[in-house]
Parts: sequence; structure tokens; C-alpha cells
Amino acid sequence: MIEHPNCKINLGLYVVRRRNDGYHDLETLFIPVPLHDRLEINPSTHFSFRQTGIDVGCSPDDNITVNAFKLMRKVCGTRLPDVEIHLDKEIPFGAGLGGGSSDAAFTLRMLNDLFDLGFDKAQLKALCAKLGADSAFFIDNKAAYATGIGDQLELLDSNPLDGYTILLVKPDEAVSTAEAYRGITPRNMQNNPQGIDLRDAVKRPISEWKNLIVNDFEPNVFAHHPRLETIKRQLYDQGALYASMSGSGATVYGIFPSYSGIEYSLENHFEKYGNTYIYKL
Repeated sequence: MIEHPNCKINLGLYVVRRRNDGYHDLETLFIPVPLHDRLEINPSTHFSFRQTGIDVGCSPDDNITVNAFKLMRKVCGTRLPDVEIHLDKEIPFGAGLGGGSSDAAFTLRMLNDLFDLGFDKAQLKALCAKLGADSAFFIDNKAAYATGIGDQLELLDSNPLDGYTILLVKPDEAVSTAEAYRGITPRNMQNNPQGIDLRDAVKRPISEWKNLIVNDFEPNVFAHHPRLETIKRQLYDQGALYASMSGSGATVYGIFPSYSGIEYSLENHFEKYGNTYIYKL
């Protein structure tokens, strides 16, 4: 069985409060994006894992797809036989795109389908929560409003970016989640200048989003990674209707009104920073 785990962007990201367990409650919109990995899982007489493509900097035993298999094996026991897994990575890591979380969710989905394990979506999402805060999003894989640590999901009636073009710029640097949270002041300890629910904000014209929708990680991350702020500014200079860092970084994206005729000029302008990806949503 072959699937193509895709990534996501965050449209707005508010750090609401610090929890007693050390995590933070968030508010954000997850939007699926077509940049994807390739994941192949087949039955086997013994378990094996192979990864090609982008080096994610961890041992095979620590890969999140392997952890997803181990979790499903722990829950299902002998109902889940051994498999061989081949993950070909295209989604960059340390990018704020949820590539690892997507791989984990797709692994659980594929194992469930391949061996008819009988888990419904709610059960798969509960398993995903053990692997990554935003992993549950990739079970439905549709535009959603997320709260909690990113695991409480409310599907939107429609994708607010349908028909628009997105350019992702991932420079040759990474931002760890721990680094992004360093220096963050949750919103329960400061005034909220936006004062508008994200679900309502995205119903406004995109031309208004610049003054309505923010990513709370940006000030701290931009202070330590000034190239990211430069990329965001240049996306606006090149005609983006809205630009933002995704998640905890280091990807910065711009939303453009059309696709035709802009691919070469945009990618050529930003390729000096690292990887660029452009899609019509």
C-alpha cells in the first residue's frame, strides 16, 4: 500500500495559556497543503524500516513512523503482523509543516486499512495524540480550527484558501519547538490586540488578514532568525495578499491570488534562501 502524507500550514497561531502539565494551549487553523512524502507499507515476515530522501537526523528506531507502528502493535497485539515500511521524505523537518505528524497519522491509517483493524476516526485521533500534538489533524486532513495543544479539532465548513496560490519558503535553517516557545508570553498574561476569533477573521477579505491574523511565535523566532522576517517582508513586496510563518517555523509562506504566470518569477526570487514550493490550493 502506498500513500502520500501531506503537510499543513498554520493560519494564525495564538499561544493562549501555559498548562499545568507544561504544555501550552493554542488556537490556530490548520490548512492542508499538497507538499507530501511517499509512504509504502506492506505485510512482511519480519519488521523492517527504510528511509530515503531528506535526512531527518534520527535513528530508524526513533522515526515517528516506527513509533506509530509500535503503538499500534501495543494496542492490537498479534492482530497486527510485521510489515516493511519505506518512507521517502520530501517535507522538510524543523519547518513548522507537521511532516512528521502527518507520517505518523498516515501510518496508523494505513495499518488500520491494510489489516482491517476496525478503528474509527475518533479512535485513530486518540492514538495520534500520543505521537504528536497536531497529528490528529491528518486523520480528516481537512481545514480545521484547532485548540488545546492542537489536538482538539473542529472542521471548517470550507477551506478559506481554496483557489488561491501558496508559496512556501523553507530556508536552510531549522527552528526547534523548544526554541520557538522560549520567551513566549501566553495571551492570558497580555492584552489581545486582535480581539477576533480566528474562525471569524478568515471570513474577512484576505486583504484584511495582515492586521487581524498573527502567529505569536514570530517576534521571538524572528529575533533569532532575521532571515525569516526578511522573507515575510519580501513575500509582501512580491504581491502576497497575506504572509506568515507556519507553526514554530522555519517555513514562511505567502498567499497569492493566482497561479498562472507567477511560478517562475516567485521561485526564482526566493530560491536563494533554500527550498521553495508553490501550489494552487
